[in-house]
Amino acid sequence: MKTNRFLIILFIVGALLLIPFIAMQFSSEVVWTVSDFIIMGILLLVTGLGIDLVLRKVSSSKNRLIIGGIILAVFFMIWAELAVGVFGTPFAGS
Repeated sequence: MKTNRFLIILFIVGALLLIPFIAMQFSSEVVWTVSDFIIMGILLLVTGLGIDLVLRKVSSSKNRLIIGGIILAVFFMIWAELAVGVFGTPFAGS
């Protein structure tokens, strides 16, 4: 069962990474490098595995929602920092 969940998460990550890859074929406005795909793949994979872990280990629905929301908030903050440098850290490449 764990292998099936992991494969499903990998499939979803791959499908999400296909979106910018396909967009790059039709538009010059989307410019991702190999490192962009690797970093986003790792970020999506860690987020998916973290949410899967919470869903398996936490029994209370309220706690699942809170911890899952925290994981998603951290994901979106890192994504925003990498994309546009919201916080102005060197992490964003500014």
